Amino acid sequence: MAYTTVDDSSSQCQSVRWTGNASGSTRDLTFTGNSDMKPDMAIAIAEDATQSHFITDSSRNWDVGNKELVWDGNNVEGDTGALNSGAYGWVGDGLTDGVQSNQGSVNNGYWNANAEPYYAACFKANGGSVTTVGESGANPGFTRQTNTDAGFSIISYTGTGSNGTMAHGLPATPTFIYFKRRNNANVGCIWHKGIGDDYKLVTSTYAAKDSDGAFMNSTLPTSTNITVGGASVNTNADAGTYICYAWTDIQGFSKFGSYVGNGNSDGDGPFVYTGFKPAFIITKRTDANGSWLWHDIKWGQLTSSGNASGNNSNPVTTSMVMESNSNVVDDYGSMDMLSNGFKLRSDAASTNTSTAPFIYMAWAENPFVTSKGTPTTAR
Repeated sequence: MAYTTVDDSSSQCQSVRWTGNASGSTRDLTFTGNSDMKPDMAIAIAEDATQSHFITDSSRNWDVGNKELVWDGNNVEGDTGALNSGAYGWVGDGLTDGVQSNQGSVNNGYWNANAEPYYAACFKANGGSVTTVGESGANPGFTRQTNTDAGFSIISYTGTGSNGTMAHGLPATPTFIYFKRRNNANVGCIWHKGIGDDYKLVTSTYAAKDSDGAFMNSTLPTSTNITVGGASVNTNADAGTYICYAWTDIQGFSKFGSYVGNGNSDGDGPFVYTGFKPAFIITKRTDANGSWLWHDIKWGQLTSSGNASGNNSNPVTTSMVMESNSNVVDDYGSMDMLSNGFKLRSDAASTNTSTAPFIYMAWAENPFVTSKGTPTTAR
């Protein structure tokens, strides 16, 4: 078997940075990877502003302007700051090789304010083409679009109020799942293989994992199904509408694992093997308070002003706090992104507290070894 089936990571996920110019309502943003890629889901971040982090996708008609979900809040779908008209704009509508940004009409252009830096990570599913499941009394009935090459499914469903299962369509058991109720003020919730059964994490707080057997009915995902609990408003309340993003590890492309901090202050933190050079990584401490941190190779180091330089040649990265809408890209715990993983370079509490458990979610810039046996460069 080949080391990886994804030689070109840019065919499955890419990120894009842009600087706002207040030039109009919509901009086309072009990717710079090796492959053209039409995305189906985006996580959008303002790098230097008090602004919520948006999630949009093609299963929910992401180009109509009121479908954004907020990572750092409990907002109803499209209801950002008590508005439900698209006035805050959005990031979505996958292009042949990029994504669109709509600036909206508030805050001097929410996604295109003049001279403001922005970022979006984008993932490919199935081109917006969904399969409907539910004609035979499935609980719950759902639509799904799946990219088996990238190990990624987008599942949209309406809750039933009773325990149920959904076939995820992935080539292996999910290792990272995000749930968000769309029609009520509920927080986004995450299950990750690193936190085990009967626990969840909430994306809008830096709190530790919390015990919640109802969340997935005390049932771990299988190679076929994801279980949702009828007693949980976060996954299967009667008549609740939900979105679920599910990933599984793909060798050489994505990995969702855990590590234990060592608290070393001399730059010799844990090395975490991924099997690829990461493009972006999310980390989270799970046993106590610790921020959701987005680390990205495109942000590089900090300049003297405290903003990200975007120096791709330097692997020491900066990061963004995700559970808050009031932070900028900063040094919340430096790491090196290497050819086969990442290494923590500080004793920051949010990334390397001694003996503390952390989870991570990582996607590749390049595989460590291609399907032809060719290794990537050392950095």
